Amino acid sequence: MGPHTILSVAIEEKSFPARHGQAAFPVLQEIRFTLADQEILAIVGPSGCGKTTLLKLIGGLDTDFSGSIAWSRGATPRIGTVFQEPRLLPWRTVRQNIELVVPNGSNGVALEDLLRTLGLWRFRDAYPATLSLGMARRVAIARAFAIAPEILLLDEPFVSLDRALAERSRGVLLTAWRQRRTAALLVTHDLTEAVSLADRILMLSGPPAGIAVTIAVPKSVRRTGGEAAAAFAAELRRMAPPATDQSISH
Repeated sequence: MGPHTILSVAIEEKSFPARHGQAAFPVLQEIRFTLADQEILAIVGPSGCGKTTLLKLIGGLDTDFSGSIAWSRGATPRIGTVFQEPRLLPWRTVRQNIELVVPNGSNGVALEDLLRTLGLWRFRDAYPATLSLGMARRVAIARAFAIAPEILLLDEPFVSLDRALAERSRGVLLTAWRQRRTAALLVTHDLTEAVSLADRILMLSGPPAGIAVTIAVPKSVRRTGGEAAAAFAAELRRMAPPATDQSISH
């Protein structure tokens, strides 16, 4: 590992077990990459190619694979996760949902600051049923940052949002990240989203999924959004592996 590398992934193979007499189904193969402190790394590939499975392996939710996942400090760090669905407890308010993950004795001022940063302060006593999907996703982002994570795992956090709302939601995520910088792994099938958020992009091909190409997002485009991100994403889409380019969205 380099001096600033916090995660090193070397997955030789991940397969789903055989069922009803069928052979085991290989999902991931020869996936190797590192993640640096405060780096945002996007993992892009078509739906169903194994991106979420990869995130589960890194998060320690699945340990049945060949290879290694090594953290620079040895032990698994504090991980904040944003899922495809917000997964908020309906009987708890916005603030109560976030407080559930915060250690006892935490700084209430810091939590208030996080809520204000993400535009959630006036919704702090609202219940999830009264929130739009975009606002509920914003609460999920706040909950992930509230534990002061050493790494964020983002599993298609803006899927099913329309383009305008997804762009605003990405802005909310970046606002939180700029104030509380942490390493992050973003799984998405949206190249424009990857370009808008990430320092580097791993483009998967398969099956089984492997890394087809690694792209460094130019500083002139990185985290700018808008037309610059869309133009660079269009350029990358032309580089996508033939078997998957039609499945990677705009």
